[in-house]
Amino acid sequence: MIRRKEEIRSIRKQAPFQGKGDITVRELLEGPGEMYQKGRVFAHTTVHPGAAIGYHIHENESETYYILSGRAKLNHNGKEVLLGPGDVAFTSDGEGHGIEAVGKEPVEMIALILYHHQKIEPS
Repeated sequence: MIRRKEEIRSIRKQAPFQGKGDITVRELLEGPGEMYQKGRVFAHTTVHPGAAIGYHIHENESETYYILSGRAKLNHNGKEVLLGPGDVAFTSDGEGHGIEAVGKEPVEMIALILYHHQKIEPS
């Protein structure tokens, strides 16, 4: 599959999880069907200046952020850290996070949510 830039669905919406401001989500892959049912999000996300995705906990899934540009304040399980271009944040099953754009530039990032499938041991 090839998906050209103009074919990628882009949605500007209210920041989720009781966040503030709004974000833009470009769905690079469109949900579980294009991810072999292994995950539900592979997206280029923009957190606009002053906006934030509210703190939330992941159950039976993980989420990874790869920061492309901008500066972000990440709340990772209650600990706040600053992130910049090239940084990666991984939130595993049962952990929580929220992210806020700080400064005058938006935060551009790749977001990946994968399902946590428990490995079944042969008996």
